[in-house]
Amino acid sequence: MRQDASVSAVQVAPQLQTFLALDFGLKRTGVAVGNRLLKSAQPQATVVAEGDARFDKIAQRLREWQPDALVVGVPFHPDGAEHDNTLKARRFARQLRGRFGLPVFEVDERYSTTEALAEGAKDADAGAACVILEQFLRTLS
Repeated sequence: MRQDASVSAVQVAPQLQTFLALDFGLKRTGVAVGNRLLKSAQPQATVVAEGDARFDKIAQRLREWQPDALVVGVPFHPDGAEHDNTLKARRFARQLRGRFGLPVFEVDERYSTTEALAEGAKDADAGAACVILEQFLRTLS
């Protein structure tokens, strides 16, 4: 479990049980699925696409997994300050909400790729999505 990012309990409606997590990147977006009951995530194939093509591939994943909600990793500098990719990830989260009509939760994703690689992830992006989702799931009551 990461020690650097404090995570407070997240208010999430109890009927939201399954989640698809996305580790946003400009060219590669890591994907993981998980559920509230097991509080664990499984990596899925990384989406390698840009622009609208990325949303088409995400739509395929949504049809396949039919999650109740989405979780998006939002990057920050180590000191918590925002940067360009913070804004891009938040915009991505808003676009997902608008396009797919699902609840979208944002999670601080600092060090998620580092943690995924330390845990032996073969696909760093999908591994980071797992770390993000498991961090989120641990906050649920």
